[in-house]
Amino acid sequence: MTAVVRRIGLGAAGLFLVFGVAQLAMWSSGVNRAIYPLPSTILTTTARMLSDGSFWSSVASTLSVWAQAMAISVAIAVPLGVLLGTLPWAEDAVRPLIEFLRPIPSVVLLPLVLLIVQDNTRTEVVLIVLSAMWPVLINTVYGIREVDPLAKQTLRTFGFGPVAVARRVSLPSAAPFIATGIRIGASSGFITAVAAELIGAGGNGIGSYVVAAQSGTAGIAPVLGVAVWSGLLGLAINAAFAGAERRVLRWHHLLVAAQGGGA
Repeated sequence: MTAVVRRIGLGAAGLFLVFGVAQLAMWSSGVNRAIYPLPSTILTTTARMLSDGSFWSSVASTLSVWAQAMAISVAIAVPLGVLLGTLPWAEDAVRPLIEFLRPIPSVVLLPLVLLIVQDNTRTEVVLIVLSAMWPVLINTVYGIREVDPLAKQTLRTFGFGPVAVARRVSLPSAAPFIATGIRIGASSGFITAVAAELIGAGGNGIGSYVVAAQSGTAGIAPVLGVAVWSGLLGLAINAAFAGAERRVLRWHHLLVAAQGGGA
C-alpha cells in the first residue's frame, strides 16, 4: 500500500509541475488565448462539465456501445484463440490473414462497414470489435501455446477429452494472457469508439459532443476539456480491468510474487 501511495503521490507531483510550468510559460508569452487557452482555463472548463447533463449522456452512450462491442470481441476472440492455439496447423493457415488485417486501423474500413451495415450505431460496434479483438485473439493464442504439455497429457491419460482438457488446464493456464489481451483491447476499443463518433460513424457519444463543442462560440477549451475527460475515462477503464484481473487471478499474482521472492 505504501508503494502505491508513493507512486500516486509522485505522479500527482509530476502533473502539478508540468501544469505549473505550462501555465507560467503561456501566461508570460502573451499567446492568443482564444486559440491557445491557459491550462487553468481548460481545467475550469473540464470541472464545469461535471454538471453538464448532455456531456454525461454522451459518455453513457459511448460506454454502452463500447461495452457491447467488448462483449462481442471477447466472445469471438477467446474461442477462436483457443482453437488456433490448440491446432497449430490451423494457426499456420490463417496467420497470414491475421497479420494482414491486424495492422489496418479499423476506422479506415468505415466506408465499407457503413455500406454493409447501414446503421451508425452498429457500424461503431463493428469498428470497435475490429480494433479490440486482435489483442485478445493474439494473447489467447500465445497463452494456449504456453500451457504445460505434460499437464494436458496427464489429463488425456486419465481419459479426459479435448473439451475437458481445455476447460480444466488450457483456459486456466492461459487466463493471465487472456486478461491482458482484454485489458489492452478495452483501451484500444474505447479510442476507436471516440474516433468513430468524431467522424460521424456512431451515436450521440463523446465524439459527437466534441463536434458540437467545436461548432459553438466557447472556443477550443471545451474540446480540450473533453480530451481530458476521455483520458481520465481511459485510465479508469484500464484501472478497472487491472483491478478485476488482480481479484480474479489472485492465485497467479501470488505465484509470480512467490517465484520472485524465491529468486
